[in-house]
Amino acid sequence: FSSNRRKMSLKSERRGIHVDQSELLCKKGCGYYGNPAWQGFCSKCWREEYHKARQKQIQEDWELAERLQREEEEAYASSQSTQGAQSLTFSKFEEKKTNEKTRKVTTVKKFFTASSRTGAKKEIQEAKAPSPSINRQASIETDRVSKEFIEFLKTYHKPGQDIYKQCKLFLDTMNHKRDLSIEEQSECAQDFYQNVAEKLQTRWKVPPEKVEKAMDQIEKYIMTRQYKFVFCPETTDDEKKDLAVQKRIRALHWVTPQMLCVPVNEEIPEVSDMVVKAITDIIEMDSKRVPRDKLACITKCSKHIFNAIKVTKNEPASADDFLPTLIYIVLKGNPPRLQSNIQYITRFCNPSRLMTGEDGYYFTNLCCAVAFIEKLDAQSLNLSQEDFDRFMTGQTSPKKQEPESFSPDVCLGVKQMYKNLDLLSQLNERQERIVSEAKKLEKDLIDWTDGITKEVQDIVEKYPLEIKPKNQALAAIDSENVENDKLPPPLQPQVYAG
Repeated sequence: FSSNRRKMSLKSERRGIHVDQSELLCKKGCGYYGNPAWQGFCSKCWREEYHKARQKQIQEDWELAERLQREEEEAYASSQSTQGAQSLTFSKFEEKKTNEKTRKVTTVKKFFTASSRTGAKKEIQEAKAPSPSINRQASIETDRVSKEFIEFLKTYHKPGQDIYKQCKLFLDTMNHKRDLSIEEQSECAQDFYQNVAEKLQTRWKVPPEKVEKAMDQIEKYIMTRQYKFVFCPETTDDEKKDLAVQKRIRALHWVTPQMLCVPVNEEIPEVSDMVVKAITDIIEMDSKRVPRDKLACITKCSKHIFNAIKVTKNEPASADDFLPTLIYIVLKGNPPRLQSNIQYITRFCNPSRLMTGEDGYYFTNLCCAVAFIEKLDAQSLNLSQEDFDRFMTGQTSPKKQEPESFSPDVCLGVKQMYKNLDLLSQLNERQERIVSEAKKLEKDLIDWTDGITKEVQDIVEKYPLEIKPKNQALAAIDSENVENDKLPPPLQPQVYAG
């Protein structure tokens, strides 16, 4: 009974972090994994919604064109009357045309949340151009990937030549579409992936397992070349989101594994090593250029988490254990440009990898972890709102584990660290007491000074100071002696010779 109560207690504690597996799936019910960037849809369903909206927009454009044509004809017919009427009609026509165009652009932006463009895009990119050494390194990597891609395509014979031509054509097309929004460039890449995959299966009759390998190599080739243009572009707010998430994670540095109900015991050396490896993998994601390689870092990080939980609990980890631990790893690692990497994977990764498989599962969980971090509150951590606010503002920190409670085999460095933390905590309390007493002493001195000043003023008012006129100077003692000349002369000192 006590065991059941404990399990129920743990479930209730996790109410702020627990997520049903059904919530990770596409909200349309197709069975694939959804994504917050696609408004909860999977890549396939999102593209269907995108095409529906685009077809609707095309239909509206046709209707607008027909209406403008009719109005233009009417304006031309009425222009035969007077020149003034012609100018008025044409100005109204131009005004209506401008309003319709503005409405159309606004509608598209609202639906696709496209980022605003800037006319100085090229100037900004030139101003923030990387150093020659970075360009040289990127060029070397691009050449290496190109050679590997050509060698890989040789095994496909005739289809390989067609694939290479398709990739070169796509890269040329993308070079001419730099002024498009990042969402439109993403759509071009997704269309390219879909068309090539269909040709591999239908026209060239390539087996499914070879299709997947070919798509991975195609993605690696084209995205290595496109990376510097489409990763965290200036026309988006990706960098702003990165800074916001980084600042949020720094503010949550005080969150402990116990608050998140993380079933990982870092006192076990093996588990501690796995946690370090998981943090290293999630940080390493930013150094990769290919979406699939970034996904591989997330997958490796997640597998280390599952192994750490398994060693700690001595049983396989569950989904309820994994997500809180992933949140803890993200908080502890604070990966650089986290939102930019997530957006880059979402926009330019082969969609089949995000919709199914372990890569898609782990990536969806990472998106959920970031979403939880952004809205983490006192209830999620089982804290009072007062304590949560104090921790967030840095007024105080959660109580650390006492060194005496450690087992004998714990690392000496860990013990020393907690002793130092405890000492710092004591010094902080002492400093707060000193500051409080100093402020009290300052107040007492001010009160004492004010009290003395008031007493002096009261005495002066009670006994006012009276200044009397100066008395006449007294005459010399001998001033009345008129016989000074009869006095003997002063005695002279005598020298004794003997």
